[in-house]
Amino acid sequence: MTTSDTSSAARDKQSADLDTPARHRLVQVWDAPIRLFHWLVVVLVAAAYLTWKLNWMGWHVLIGETLLALVLFRLLWGCFGSETARFRRFLASPAAALHHLRHLFRREPDLQVGHNPAGGWMVLLLLALLLGETLSGLYINNDIADEGPFTEWVSAPIANAITALHEILWDALLVAVALHVLAIALYAAAKGHNLLRPMLTGRKRLPARIAAPRLAPPVRALLLLAIGAAMAALLANYL
Repeated sequence: MTTSDTSSAARDKQSADLDTPARHRLVQVWDAPIRLFHWLVVVLVAAAYLTWKLNWMGWHVLIGETLLALVLFRLLWGCFGSETARFRRFLASPAAALHHLRHLFRREPDLQVGHNPAGGWMVLLLLALLLGETLSGLYINNDIADEGPFTEWVSAPIANAITALHEILWDALLVAVALHVLAIALYAAAKGHNLLRPMLTGRKRLPARIAAPRLAPPVRALLLLAIGAAMAALLANYL
């Protein structure tokens, strides 16, 4: 064995030693606001679908306004929240996301602190669809729902177009949710990465060499949630 081979083997052994289970620790990667937002959106989207199917439009509108408040909060939290929640922290370039997806079926350790490069873009897509769906709901004017608060501001053709957009965005949201769930299953089966547990517990086992993310104080989340709720209420009731 040459000197270079010996040196390479030593480096590989040292790297392996750093990643042994004994040198791992539980790290808080997702804060409570992110986890609560995630699971509340899951429940509310399902409730929105149910109330639409049952023609409970009063509840449907209330759920939509609550979702709008949560999405506005998440956008604010993406700018001023914990490190793993911030858009500038997890939004990678499209090229990086594609490179990540090319190795989707490669089994390897999960060393990602927050969203992976592809997951970050999925988060952005879901937020954009939720925002578009809830905002377009303010314009709804059809035989089932009451007039939205912005309906009288636009002509009938524009209101009808926005109503159609509301339905299109809903279908797109369901497709994106299905892809999101499929991706979670693929990561578990193909790569051995459990993406669900950290979103439930907030914690993830990572090598000791990986720094824990900085978490924002809960009082900041409450303040931003209040701002998001106030903005949603203003849009839904006063403008």
